[in-house]
Amino acid sequence: MTDKILKAMTPKRKTAVNGKSPAMTYFVVLAAYAVLELCIKTGIMSSHLQGLLVPMVYYAIVAVGLNICVGILGELSLGHAGFMCIGAFGSAVFSLLTDGVLPDGLRFLLAFLVGVALATLFGFLIGIPVLRLNGDYLAIVTLAFGEIIKNLLNALYLGIDENGLHASLSNQMALGLSPDGKMLINGAMGVSGTPHDANFTISMVVLLIALFLAQNLVHSKHGRAIMAIRDNRIAAESIGINIVRYKMQAFTISAAIAGAAGVLFSHNISTLQASSQYFGYNVSIMILVYVVLGGIGNLRGSVIAASILYLLPELLRGLNKYRMLIYSIVLIVVMIFNWAPAAIAWRENLAAKFKAARKENV
Repeated sequence: MTDKILKAMTPKRKTAVNGKSPAMTYFVVLAAYAVLELCIKTGIMSSHLQGLLVPMVYYAIVAVGLNICVGILGELSLGHAGFMCIGAFGSAVFSLLTDGVLPDGLRFLLAFLVGVALATLFGFLIGIPVLRLNGDYLAIVTLAFGEIIKNLLNALYLGIDENGLHASLSNQMALGLSPDGKMLINGAMGVSGTPHDANFTISMVVLLIALFLAQNLVHSKHGRAIMAIRDNRIAAESIGINIVRYKMQAFTISAAIAGAAGVLFSHNISTLQASSQYFGYNVSIMILVYVVLGGIGNLRGSVIAASILYLLPELLRGLNKYRMLIYSIVLIVVMIFNWAPAAIAWRENLAAKFKAARKENV
C-alpha cells in the first residue's frame, strides 16, 4: 500500500527540487569546468588560484552531501567535517599501505572506495541511536562525533612492520616498530607522504557523481518518502512509511558524500592533520553556511554558494584588513536576497515579467 502511494506521489517527468532542472545543474557544472580549464590552459588563471580549484570542488561536494541531510531530510547535522576526516584518514592510510604495490590509478580508486565506505559505516553507526529521536539530538551528537574523531586522530599513533599493524594513544616509541617499520599516522603530525592523486578533473567527476546520486535520490520513491517525513512525520508514519529506515538511508548517503570529499582533501595535500583548521566545528558551520545561502534543498545552489564563498576571501586578499568585513557584508546581502519576503516577491515578479516577455516574442 505504501509503495503505491509513493509511486503516485512521484511524477513521471523529473523535476528538480525548487523547480530546478537536473539537466541544467549538470550543464552549469560542465560549463564551469570548461571555462576554468580554458583559463588554466591559456595562462589567464594564476597558479595560486589553480591551487584553490580542488579545495573549492570538495567543499562543494560536502555541501551537496549536507544538503541531503538538512534540505531533503530536514535534520540538522553539525558533524560533516568529522565524516570528511574519516574519509580523508582512511583513504590516506590505505594509499600509504599500497603505494608501490598497486598501479596509481587502481590505488586511488580503491582508496576512494575505502574512504567512502568508512564514512558510510560511521554515518550508519551514528544514525542507529540518534535517528530514532526528534529535535536537536542529531545536531548535538554529530557535533560531538566530529570533535571526538578529530581529537582521537590527533592522539593516535599507527605504524606497520613485518609483524603487522601497531597502534598507540601515548607516543611513537610505544609502538615498538622495527627499524624497517613505517609510520602511518604520527599523532598530531598526522599523515605524511600521501600520493598527490586528486586533481581538478577528478574532483569535478566526483562532484557530478555526487549530484547524480543526490538528484536521483530526490526524484525516487525513497526521496519522496524522505521529503514526506521532513514535511509531516506523523502523516508519513500513518501511511506506513518506515521513518527510521528512510532517515537512515538519507543520512548515510549524506555521510558517504562527505567522505568522498575527504578523500579528495587527503590526496591534494602533502601532510594531512586532524586540526581544527581542517576538520573542526567551524568547518562544519562553514559548510552549513554554504547550504543555507545556496538554498536549503537546492543542490545547484549549494554548489554555486560553496564555490563563490570559498574563493571570495582569496579574491579579496588584496584588500588586507577589510577583506573579512566585505566578506561578511556579502554574506548578509546574499542571505537577505535569498530569504527576505520582499526580495522573494521581487524575484518572482521579475521572473513572471521575463516569462511574459518571452511568450510575446514567440
